[in-house]
Amino acid sequence: MTESTFVLPLWADLAAVGLGSAQGAAFAHGFQGKNRLDLLGVALIGIMIGMGGGLIRDILLGLPPATLQSNLYLVVAIAAALVGMLLAGVFHKLNKLIILADAVLIGLFGALGVSKALALGTPVVPAIAIGVAAAVGGGVARDIALGLPVAIMHVGSLYALAAAGGCGVIAVGFQFGVHPYICAAAGILVCTAIRMLSVIFDLSLPEQRRLYRRRVAAEVAVETGSIAIITPDMAAGAVENDDPRGSA
Repeated sequence: MTESTFVLPLWADLAAVGLGSAQGAAFAHGFQGKNRLDLLGVALIGIMIGMGGGLIRDILLGLPPATLQSNLYLVVAIAAALVGMLLAGVFHKLNKLIILADAVLIGLFGALGVSKALALGTPVVPAIAIGVAAAVGGGVARDIALGLPVAIMHVGSLYALAAAGGCGVIAVGFQFGVHPYICAAAGILVCTAIRMLSVIFDLSLPEQRRLYRRRVAAEVAVETGSIAIITPDMAAGAVENDDPRGSA
C-alpha cells in the first residue's frame, strides 16, 4: 500500500464534524443560562468541537484547513449543532450515550489525523502525535470556551492515552499494509474501549492517582482540622505582636 492511498474519505471527515458538532452542542446546552451562555453560544461551541479537530490536524501538517475548502463542512457543522440543541434533553437523560459518543469521537478524529499524516509521509511518531492533538484539541477548546477545568488534565480521563492507543494501532496497520478502513475501525475501537474502561472502572495513570490522593488527603485534613487554617485576622494579629514598635 502506498502512502497516497492511506487516507480516509470525505464522508468520514464529514461524519466526524457532524458527530462532534451535535455532541458539543448537546453538552453546551446544559450550560445555557449559566455564565451568560445563549443559544448562539451553544451553537458556536458545537461548531467549534466539530471543526476543531480538523483545523488542528491541518495546521500541524502545514496544509490549508480542509474545513475551509468546502461548503459542506460548515453546513454539516451548523445542521448537526442545531440537531444537538434540539435533542439535548434526550441526550442528557442518556448520559452514558454522551460518554460513548465522546469516546467514539476521540477515536474518529484521531483516526482521521494519523491517517492523513501518514498519507503525507509524516514519520510514525509525529503522525501519532498529530492524531492525538486532533482527537483531544476540540475538547480542550470546548472546556476553555466554557470556563471549565480542561478534562484531559483530570484524573481518570485517559483522553490522550486512549487517543494514542487508537492512533498507534492505525500506525502499526499502516506499516503492515492493512487496508485503511480496517486500520481506522480497529483504531476507533481501541480508543473507545480504553476511554470507556477508564470511565467504568475509574482508571487513571499512577502519577495521576498519587496526585489525586494527595489532594483528597489535604482536603480531608482541612475539613477535620488537622491542618491549621490561618485567617487574615489571625495573620494581621501576628504581625502586630511581632512589630517592635508595638512592644515598647
